[in-house]
Amino acid sequence: MGGLQSAANIPELRRRIFFTLIMLAVYRMGVQIPTPGINGEALQAFFNQNAGTLFGMFNLFSGGALKNFSVFALGIMPYISASIIIQLLTVVIPQLDALKKEGEAGNRKITQYTRYGTVFLSVVQGTFIAVGLESMTGPGGQAIVLVPGLQFKLMTMLTLTSGTAFIMWLGEQMTERGIGNGISLIIFAGIVARGPAAVVNSIQLIKAGEIALFFVPFLVLFMFAIVAVIVFFETAQRRIPIQYAKRVVGRRVYGGQSSHLPLKINISGVIPPIFASSIMMFPATIGSFIKIEWVQRVSAAMAPGTIYYYICYIGMIVFFCFFYTAVQFKPDDVADNLKKNGGFIPGIRPGKRTAEFLDKVLTRLTVVGAIYLSAVCVLPTLLIREFNIPFYFGGTALLIVVGVGIDTISQIESHLHMRNYEGFMKQGRIKGRR
Repeated sequence: MGGLQSAANIPELRRRIFFTLIMLAVYRMGVQIPTPGINGEALQAFFNQNAGTLFGMFNLFSGGALKNFSVFALGIMPYISASIIIQLLTVVIPQLDALKKEGEAGNRKITQYTRYGTVFLSVVQGTFIAVGLESMTGPGGQAIVLVPGLQFKLMTMLTLTSGTAFIMWLGEQMTERGIGNGISLIIFAGIVARGPAAVVNSIQLIKAGEIALFFVPFLVLFMFAIVAVIVFFETAQRRIPIQYAKRVVGRRVYGGQSSHLPLKINISGVIPPIFASSIMMFPATIGSFIKIEWVQRVSAAMAPGTIYYYICYIGMIVFFCFFYTAVQFKPDDVADNLKKNGGFIPGIRPGKRTAEFLDKVLTRLTVVGAIYLSAVCVLPTLLIREFNIPFYFGGTALLIVVGVGIDTISQIESHLHMRNYEGFMKQGRIKGRR
């Protein structure tokens, strides 16, 4: 903790943190700027009625921007979707896979493609949202769009696309000139910004007697326990020992050192819960628009709290855990790289045997990671259903908040270690000159 407090004494790190806070403040101000042509009261009432649909999820990740229908209503979700699509395409398109292996130049090209994909998805989503808003009404039958027509569609599409492009630029600036991952921090800020309102809502429910007062201390302890579990699993890793063979070049001997290959328990991160939540919210979203009897029955059967919802939700989390881990980590490539560099796992033959061993270890870790993600993500619906908890003490939102917090603190500590190392080297050079 003392190391983090000393960050204020380092000018460069202090500037980076201040720049990041300024960019986040700009983002939060943009969330409050509404898009023209919208009946705000009718839209608020619509969101209150459809909180458990896809609209509720997108509103969560946009920090309430979609509910306010601000210029940042699309949030950063188009960028995340474009990034995931590009990562998946690198598996099936050899040209993209070759770009990924070219280093910094290839990464810049992939980033450029991701930007193009973000703008394209923003245009498509902005257009569909504009068309959908014209056909929607609030609970009292009030029209959400004040003056529907082509002009409203074009204005809304351009406004929302520009807002997402600006958020993408903010995130890249924070990553380059600030501290932490800018895109993750934007999502983090959107989720945390809704925390105070949730706390106030909880206090009001306690005063009204809907939540028993004696239950509150247990709830707080339970919340801290969930955070501790998430921190443990997000930082836990299996370290596979790596030994490098000695190589003789002329009169010098190279290699022979020991290292390790760290494998995280949850390699896929928060991608599986996000994908699974999006898919599971489709029935409720479709049911809110289509008033056909069998559609309504399916929507009710797949609503949060039913046994079918839990079975499908957990099954999708497990599937996406294995799928995304297979995309992110390739045992064959790792085994080939170790073999080329003279590295091997003690007791395991290089090449095919090493790949099989890594695949076996990775499969076991993924099983544990999938169970952990399923437990944390199913927990909120159980709390809401059984104990009338007004907001989540688990789920995707808490995973993102804790994960981004750990990553940001790690980067601050890395800057502190680098600063100390540079100071040590500087002193060493001065002594050497003397």
